[in-house]
Amino acid sequence: MDGAGSLTRSLFRSLRPQADLKAAAIGAVVLLREWVQDKRAAVRTAAEDKAKSRSRAKAVVEREPPPRMVALVERYLPHRVGLSMTVLLLIGSCGFGIVKGGHLQDFTTAVGDARNALANSAGFRITSVVINGRKQLTQDEILAIGGISGRSSLLFLDADAVRDKLKANPWIADATVLKLYPGRLMIELTERKAFALWQEAGRLSVIADDGAVLEPYVSRRFLTLPLVVGKGAETQARDFLALLARYPQVNSITKAAIFVGERRWNLRLKDGLDIRLPEQDVGNALAMLSKLDREDRLFSRDIVAVDMRLPDRLVVQLSEDAAKAREELFKDKKKKKAGDSA
Repeated sequence: MDGAGSLTRSLFRSLRPQADLKAAAIGAVVLLREWVQDKRAAVRTAAEDKAKSRSRAKAVVEREPPPRMVALVERYLPHRVGLSMTVLLLIGSCGFGIVKGGHLQDFTTAVGDARNALANSAGFRITSVVINGRKQLTQDEILAIGGISGRSSLLFLDADAVRDKLKANPWIADATVLKLYPGRLMIELTERKAFALWQEAGRLSVIADDGAVLEPYVSRRFLTLPLVVGKGAETQARDFLALLARYPQVNSITKAAIFVGERRWNLRLKDGLDIRLPEQDVGNALAMLSKLDREDRLFSRDIVAVDMRLPDRLVVQLSEDAAKAREELFKDKKKKKAGDSA
């Protein structure tokens, strides 16, 4: 019995590990099967939910169809156009705020300064400026007129815009702007010349020979220029003063040329004598004045005006003293005649 019992116990011990392994394998298979079933059930449930949601969405769309315009927009409008329109709306709002607030110039200046700073840092800073042809304007004035400052870069400098700004100045008849990379700027100028002083409505200006007003004031260096007065005198002065220069005997003592009624000229001499010239044949009238002064010393006489407007006569107006003296002389002559007749 003991032998049989010992044999049984030894067999039981040898078979026990095999039974444990078999039980473990069976349990693993069961767990794996349950996990696979659960996974399939979860996938099936998700698919069913998705199908249900699609069917509900389809049902909603079928129940409430969108307007025709909305359907066309959704069909033909590119993707992400809504985002693009939102960005454009924001940019437009910012731009409207800048313009409405009066900050457009500041914004433009800031953008220009930023890009010029980048160009300058890249080696396109304006290091030298050569200006040829300037006489009346200084270099600083020319650069200021052209909008060129220490922040300007040669890369972003608009040569045509600078030229237009320079030509807008009355002193500058023409200009050429050249950009010589990487940092040299050359400006060629053709300046107008100061031709005469023009007085109109109490205002005195310096004008060029084409009538352009160069300065609305007069500095001391222009005081020796000839003076023309009256409306329209600025555009007619070149031809008349050229004609007057042909008669130096009259021109040398002329203080001002006055344009009357935009039709004819009067001369105001330095001693205050007025010469009223005709509308036509002005050259002949000036030649006659020269001859009368040369032969009869007309300009040295005690007169205040010479009227040459009538083609067949010359009228001389005496001064008050000369008129009184002439009147007294006539009285004396009459008395003498009366005494002689008695």
